[in-house]
Amino acid sequence: MTDLAHIRNFSIVAHIDHGKSTLADRLIQFCGGLSDRDMKEQVLDNMDIERERGITIKAQTVRLEYKAQNGENYVLNLMDTPGHVDFSYEVSRCLYACEGSILVVDASQGVEAQTLANVYQAIDNDHEIVPVLNKIDLPAAEPEQVRAQIEDVIGIDASGAISVSAKTGVGVEELLESLVKTLPPPTGNADAPLKALLVDSWYDTYLGVMVLVRVMDGKLKKGMRVKMMAAGTDHLVDRVGVFKPKETLVSELGPGEIGFFTASIKEVSQTHVGDTVTEFKNETLKALPGFKPVQSVVFCGLFPADAADFELLRESMHKLRLNDASFEFETETSAALGYGFRCGFLGMLHLEIIQERLTREFDLDIITTSPSVIYKLHMNNGDVVELHNPADMPDVTLINHMEEPWIKATILVPDEYLGSVLTLCQEKRGEQIDLTYAGNRAMVVYSLPLNEVVYDFYDKLKSLSRGYASFDYQMDEYREGDLVKLSILVNGEPVDALSMMVHRSQAEHRGRALCERLKDLIPRQLFKIPIQAAIGGKVIARETISAMRKDVTAKCYGGDISRKRKLLEKQKKGKKKMRLYGKVEIPHEAFIAALKMGDDK
Repeated sequence: MTDLAHIRNFSIVAHIDHGKSTLADRLIQFCGGLSDRDMKEQVLDNMDIERERGITIKAQTVRLEYKAQNGENYVLNLMDTPGHVDFSYEVSRCLYACEGSILVVDASQGVEAQTLANVYQAIDNDHEIVPVLNKIDLPAAEPEQVRAQIEDVIGIDASGAISVSAKTGVGVEELLESLVKTLPPPTGNADAPLKALLVDSWYDTYLGVMVLVRVMDGKLKKGMRVKMMAAGTDHLVDRVGVFKPKETLVSELGPGEIGFFTASIKEVSQTHVGDTVTEFKNETLKALPGFKPVQSVVFCGLFPADAADFELLRESMHKLRLNDASFEFETETSAALGYGFRCGFLGMLHLEIIQERLTREFDLDIITTSPSVIYKLHMNNGDVVELHNPADMPDVTLINHMEEPWIKATILVPDEYLGSVLTLCQEKRGEQIDLTYAGNRAMVVYSLPLNEVVYDFYDKLKSLSRGYASFDYQMDEYREGDLVKLSILVNGEPVDALSMMVHRSQAEHRGRALCERLKDLIPRQLFKIPIQAAIGGKVIARETISAMRKDVTAKCYGGDISRKRKLLEKQKKGKKKMRLYGKVEIPHEAFIAALKMGDDK
């Protein structure tokens, strides 16, 4: 067990692409965590999808041993966190398990929206902050201006900010010395009953559920019987270890240490993130407060393309939920798609990642319905009903008014793109709250309806600003809005998977775009297929897929014209009957393609 005074727990926080994972690589390399042969770029990003996209999705922990210049040996527990707003829940959990944070700021880009969001989260957790200027080897680096910007915009002293280059390794030793001197050691009592915070958990095919914990008091040993206080279950610990970053088994974990244990836990539901782990017979008196429950902001249905895969999808989602506490789901049925799940996500990127992980890790073929947010329906009888799925909307005559969620968005954008960004926010029904300047960059604060942001706001913002704008948001309030349900009818039949809630002013534009898109996606039949967008009983847009024509007169050689006419009349009657009873199968690809509204016509 390590002496408390020689432990430092810290997380690395920053905006997307400011170099958190690369800095973590250099720290691991400098402390000898991995040999040069085992070292690879972004070593802590161990999912294929993270490496391909170049983003961190899951926070990762690593324990490093560092010999300081004063000759003392220190144990550093480093947590590399994601930078994207959709994974901010991962960041909040890591911050709770640490005493300090390294704030990484790109010396060429300066302070961005997510830099602010993450550093304020760290300050709320009473963290000691060590500012670091990364990428100083770039020709465009402006360390002095960025130092001033950190002080102006964030309000923390950056005079001692350490200049490093995570790519070349310059300044890494200076950073490690600063961590040892600046960050406070953890507190805890080794003789008290065991009290440990469950930070994360994931499923291992051979060992069952692996649990990552931060020990607050007491000791966690192999062979100990532990109890999960929230779940009320007890388990016998069979392995205790730390990540260096390879799994290394240890005999015990003491106060202030971060490590993992396995206890042959087969049930995924027994490990809640934020739960308190204590000794079975010698319980701690007071459980830890845990984490704030996560608020999903985007909802959509996930259905298996093959109905026989429903149970596999359920099992896969349980395993993903274990590894991603911000993902939630419940069973639902749809007339068009059969049995599936209504899922909650923290944003569109989160939805995309979950969908891709289900496809890759569990080999599932999935259909996604139109994303929506939670609306509040105020009924005439005084009840307030939450609407997650537009298909479940009650009769309009029973509703007094509807409310939709609004967010407070912070956008940092270079001056030359400000005009087009303001125009985009106005188009999305936004209301400007504030506009200030930090150097040559404008910081715009807008109030925006969440259902406008869900679809394609982020993509449009990035393309308008050539990738220079950064965007962060938090939930604000519910406001009354003139909302309508847009239904899509194919051959007179409503398709519930494509129905969506839109503002009345944009219903016609959305409906027309969706009908045009479906016209190209649905294969032709032997009869005409009308595709309509409707609000209630009123059709606002229509496209028609023309019928395929079979040549019924091919067998007629010569003879009277009346023979041909007779066959054509017979065909006409058949088509009329077909149109009444014919069923149109919408291919799965059409659902997904129709919902990608990013490139609206």
